[in-house]
Amino acid sequence: MSHTSRRNFLAQAGLGGAALAGLPLSGLPVNAAWAAELADPTAARQPHFPAKAKAVIWLHMAGAPSTLDLFDHKPELIRLNGTPLPDSFGKNLKTATDGGVGNLLATKRSWKQYGETGAWVSDWLPNIAKQVDDIAFLKGCKTEGSTHVIASLKLHTAGLVPGRPALGAWIQYALGANNPDLPAFVVLPTGTGSAGGGRGQVIWSSGFLPAAYQGTPFRQGDSPILYLQRPDGVGDEQQRNTLALLKALNERQAARYAGDTELDARAKSYDLAYRMQSSAPEAVDFSKETAATKALYGIGTQETDEYGTALLRARRLVERGVRFVHTISGAPDNSIDSWDAHNGIEKNHSVMTRQVDKPIAGLLADLKSRGLLETTLVVWTSEFGRTPYGQSGNGRDHNPWGYTQWIAGGGIKPGSYGGTDEIGLRAVEGVVDTYDLQATLLHQLGLDHKKITYTYQGRSERPASVFGDVVKAIIA
Repeated sequence: MSHTSRRNFLAQAGLGGAALAGLPLSGLPVNAAWAAELADPTAARQPHFPAKAKAVIWLHMAGAPSTLDLFDHKPELIRLNGTPLPDSFGKNLKTATDGGVGNLLATKRSWKQYGETGAWVSDWLPNIAKQVDDIAFLKGCKTEGSTHVIASLKLHTAGLVPGRPALGAWIQYALGANNPDLPAFVVLPTGTGSAGGGRGQVIWSSGFLPAAYQGTPFRQGDSPILYLQRPDGVGDEQQRNTLALLKALNERQAARYAGDTELDARAKSYDLAYRMQSSAPEAVDFSKETAATKALYGIGTQETDEYGTALLRARRLVERGVRFVHTISGAPDNSIDSWDAHNGIEKNHSVMTRQVDKPIAGLLADLKSRGLLETTLVVWTSEFGRTPYGQSGNGRDHNPWGYTQWIAGGGIKPGSYGGTDEIGLRAVEGVVDTYDLQATLLHQLGLDHKKITYTYQGRSERPASVFGDVVKAIIA
């Protein structure tokens, strides 16, 4: 009996099989957006309404920093330091890990208000503090799930289990590519541990969308993608002939298996890889950047060099039309696990803040000086926050109930929006769920998240699932 793939079997199973496979058949209505996607998934498409932003730089602080020690100043928590969590706050509290609920733990940082907006920032972030008048702080964020994997999936894909597309994939699906010579969705991991690769590709996956929309990770160094350059001894004409043969073979195979998006994505990736042989190395080439610009990002200084390099790459990529750049902050070595400070928060956050503070401030200043901040959304995210009570004596547990994230640029109004309770445990006003964050970013890109749909397993799926409201209070 000859081998038959599941997709081929379903395609041969009649109308019922076609419905299960999600494949169009002649004579049946085909969603116009999907028809266009099958023709060219990277073709630029118009937004639903005029956009205020063209690109997103997503700064993900993997491992979950304590925003109680960075942005959420709580004098009452300082006053109650060392006392048990009051019963009124502990009602219905489910601890995130087995560490239990310790006594309240005040921050050891010093605090000041900065800028015309008067935003509170701790002394761990002296450089970002100078940029607060371009930042909208969402101080009443919340999410579901108290494990890194579940909360990170929800933040990036609006799902609690793997299989849904990342936000960058949805944006590429809705808008296509601005630059046909570069991927529309690029990932820049840094460091080690869970951020550098442990939680991996699932947070930049295309999920059930066609494979062409997944994020493309760039490595450090002059060659951002493995095996991108042609082998020694292979000339341009020989490579072109090889690609022409592959294209002919793929088109022949595609004619037999209509709707096989992985095959279509593979075929188009050959062409994109050929074009990227010059465009990708140029995009990460800093030879024409000034010494002052490199210093602005902390490039050349050991503790900020890698992350600063990633953020300068991010700026160069959005300059060249990349729509979504996903940067991930990982630990510099194995002595700490990114921002995951269940113990030793002073050591952990001292290391991590020194690594990211100057590069992030440099990115904001550089974008603004070039007129790019007006059309670029810079988003500072975490899977959740940290508790006001201690763990292991000198650390903090996971807190999905109340924490801070922020957005800058792209038509966003600076200031502080929402807030947590007196000790920073739960969001109590201006509550923003991760679904709302996604809906707001899409809105600034000219997209109504309820109108971006893709039929999967008989359901009309949307980026934020069936949830999400635009946070209108922060839109300029």
